[in-house]
Amino acid sequence: MTDVEHISRKGTGVPISWFPIPEESELPDDLQGLFRKAREMVGFVPNVFRAYSYRPERLSAWFAHYRQLHEPTPNLDAAEREMIAVAVSMANGCLYCLVAHGAALRQALGDPILADRITLDHRRAGLDERRTAILDFAVKVTERPLDCDPGDLERLKGYGLTEEEVWDVVEIASMYNFTNRMSLACGMIPNEEYHALAR
Repeated sequence: MTDVEHISRKGTGVPISWFPIPEESELPDDLQGLFRKAREMVGFVPNVFRAYSYRPERLSAWFAHYRQLHEPTPNLDAAEREMIAVAVSMANGCLYCLVAHGAALRQALGDPILADRITLDHRRAGLDERRTAILDFAVKVTERPLDCDPGDLERLKGYGLTEEEVWDVVEIASMYNFTNRMSLACGMIPNEEYHALAR
């Protein structure tokens, strides 16, 4: 395992997780490949990968699920899936996911101002009724899941989502509730590189 200085944010003494971070060379081949691909695609390895590699088999399972949920469909595109991620993460106050998925949303939308507004307060971002309804429901799943009812499903279907896509909204919101809690409870700190992406 690495020591705290090695896993710190540019040597500041702030660890990227409160749990030990394995050396990349200790990881299974598939995860070493994931790290290499991340460097090729975005120029760095997301700290969430490093933090989750404490339990390598669970990182593999989590990442496979993440990829499935971010696959766009005709009525729920890649940007809208990132909007759900940031709306849920704002409701939970998750630093890591707000920074990382705020950057992903800027890239997906190609509009950094709108992306930042959605990340900070989707209700005041100037979204249309359809996108507002999707994000309101994601926040309801997060904050008041016992209040969810069949009317929520019908409401989103009325905006053109299929039943499977409404399921995706629920599943994406639920996954980010899990990821937010893991990030918060493990003290995960986002990569500094995220702050400059798609500005």
